Amino acid sequence: MLQLVKGELTMKQNEIEAFKTGIFALRTRRFGTVAELMIQRLQDIDHSNALSYDLHDKTTDEKVEVKFSTVMKENEDTINLKNVIDQCYKANLTLRMMLSTETKDHKFDCNIQQVKRKEFDVLYYGLFFNDKIAVFKMNSNDVLNCVGYSDKQHRGNIGEGQFHINNDTFQFHIDNHFLYWLTYEELFKLFATKP
Repeated sequence: MLQLVKGELTMKQNEIEAFKTGIFALRTRRFGTVAELMIQRLQDIDHSNALSYDLHDKTTDEKVEVKFSTVMKENEDTINLKNVIDQCYKANLTLRMMLSTETKDHKFDCNIQQVKRKEFDVLYYGLFFNDKIAVFKMNSNDVLNCVGYSDKQHRGNIGEGQFHINNDTFQFHIDNHFLYWLTYEELFKLFATKP
């Protein structure tokens, strides 16, 4: 029995690693959908039929928005003619994916953007690190007090803002809005389990 479990565990670790790497490879809308489905399952809330917010909590009648980012080590150099090939080699996702324990060792900058605070009641947001996922929660009224929040993301976009989670602001989010850590194994199980 133990040998089978060990073999299954190794195979499962490979599956989980491929699952995680796949998440980091997703871009924009597809990545956002994974985050929305994660929060939907974790918080047991429903998909929204409205275009202005992602999810709807029928128990509290709250409009819920979901914003997540992958955490990547900042590039060391800007790309130029002398280093273009080397910089392309170094762009490999697995080399740049950052552990949650490295927030003081490597520069990173995650932009939580297109925050339309008048369109939702609750914001679930967070960071996909290489080893686990940080989940945060903020009420729409608290967005204005979020360190580094700017209500001007693009010229002419009224009511749409952004804030950055980076080396300087990470601790603020941990101290004020942190909900929990989630491992990739837990996320894999969450999605593998039928609703």
